[in-house]
Amino acid sequence: MAGNQLNGAYYGPSIPPPPQPKPRRHRNDDGCGICSCLCGCVRGCCGCIFNCILGLICKIITTIIVIIVILGFIFWLIVRPNVVKFTVNDATLTQFNFNETNTLHYDLALNVTVRNPNRRVGIYYDTIETMAFYKDVQFANQTLGRFFQHHKNTSFLNPVFKDKQVVILNEDQNKEFDKEKIDGVYGIDFKMLIEMRFKFGWFKIGHAKPKGSL
Repeated sequence: MAGNQLNGAYYGPSIPPPPQPKPRRHRNDDGCGICSCLCGCVRGCCGCIFNCILGLICKIITTIIVIIVILGFIFWLIVRPNVVKFTVNDATLTQFNFNETNTLHYDLALNVTVRNPNRRVGIYYDTIETMAFYKDVQFANQTLGRFFQHHKNTSFLNPVFKDKQVVILNEDQNKEFDKEKIDGVYGIDFKMLIEMRFKFGWFKIGHAKPKGSL
């Protein structure tokens, strides 16, 4: 019987696990070191400053918009602007002949009223160009003199178109002209191009270029 053999289980101290290697720390890893703390603080401060600046800009823009809206509403309450009205009261056509050489002879006189219904706004008419069209073809134009119109005032314009002009009409338009000549009624369009400014108190404001068809 050998004395060196063990017949039973062996109970001894537990074998400790092998040591684990320490993970390598990368430069971009967040940690509790001094460099990591400094980077986190810088990023946090930059984000806070950016948010504060963005919020301040939004507040300033909102305030400016509100002020403009309020001032515009106050101005509207004081001035109460109304649309200027143009009306053709009378038209006289003493000549409107179209011959074989495509030459249109015309003599057209108009009586136009301009009404400024505003109580506190005067109007400077810097340029008034009047034009006459037949079948969408312009055959005459006249530029009227500039003038100033006081508030709550009616002015009268008397453009006269008298001349001859070469006008090219197609076959259908020639047939329409012959029919209108028999009826004695012609479809003539009158248009105006205007440059105007507005006077409110001592101030001259705005510059508009409205277009109108009558």
